[in-house]
Amino acid sequence: MENKISYNRNRKTENKSTFLLGTVAFLVIGFLVLITLVFVFSAFSPNLLGKCVAVVNIDQPLTTTGVSPSLFSGGYLGSEDLAYLISALNKRDDVGAVVFVMNSPGGSVVATREIYTSVKELNKPKVAYFREMATSGAYYISAGTDYIVTEPGAITGSIGVITTYSDMGGLFSKIGINVTSVTSGDAKDFGSPYRPLSEKERNLTQAIVNEVFSDFKSVVIFGRGNKLNNTAFLEILDGRILSGKQAVAIGLADEVGMKRDAVMKAAKMANMSTSNSTQVRICRISTSPQEVGILDVSSVVSALSVYSGVPQLLFK
Repeated sequence: MENKISYNRNRKTENKSTFLLGTVAFLVIGFLVLITLVFVFSAFSPNLLGKCVAVVNIDQPLTTTGVSPSLFSGGYLGSEDLAYLISALNKRDDVGAVVFVMNSPGGSVVATREIYTSVKELNKPKVAYFREMATSGAYYISAGTDYIVTEPGAITGSIGVITTYSDMGGLFSKIGINVTSVTSGDAKDFGSPYRPLSEKERNLTQAIVNEVFSDFKSVVIFGRGNKLNNTAFLEILDGRILSGKQAVAIGLADEVGMKRDAVMKAAKMANMSTSNSTQVRICRISTSPQEVGILDVSSVVSALSVYSGVPQLLFK
């Protein structure tokens, strides 16, 4: 009897061990199968889910140096990083078209050109959407897209170039400050804030401004082509701002609409079979910089650099 009881106990113990081993083996195999399915799905997901419309928000001043999020600023990417993100979309098979949501006052000439080049070289249908503001450099970038949708009350235009010099000589003389510069040439202290701009310096500056402005006009004419009302276009080259409706009338934009209209237009240009914007799969492209400490020094330096004594050419 004792032998039988001992046999049964051993048999139960073996059954439990076998069950546990079987369960572990099942879980391991299941995990491996799951991992395999994830890799397979990742490889073929563009085909399974279909194409998407990538949405890129350009909601920032255009500068070559970005600003990290901190106590002093929400932060934004520099032009090189933003251009890289845009160019990388060329390698994504799941992206059928791109919508650029513009909400920017413009900025640095160099930064604008960098971003514009990446937009222009994007080998996918691209649509610009003017939400609240797309002026100067932001319009320059938008001229590199295939189609422009604008809110009727959006502010755009301001096609032009500006550089600013400060003359604090009068103030310094009143408070008894006298600054003397010894230079190797009469243009070496070009734009000094301690004296008025000379006629020669003004002419030299104007020549540079005219050169950059000519490039701006060429970009708009090349991008908009025969859509432009040339007479009206020449009139607004004084740098005035325009409403979205006025931009459409001149040919600087294609239609008045909302973001969903821009998404639908992009989807149609990519031959995506959808009847309304809610059916369009959206791929949101993050243009936010990485979080850093709230007292990040680099963000403070970047934010203050605009106030340095060196004049800048701006599409603004």
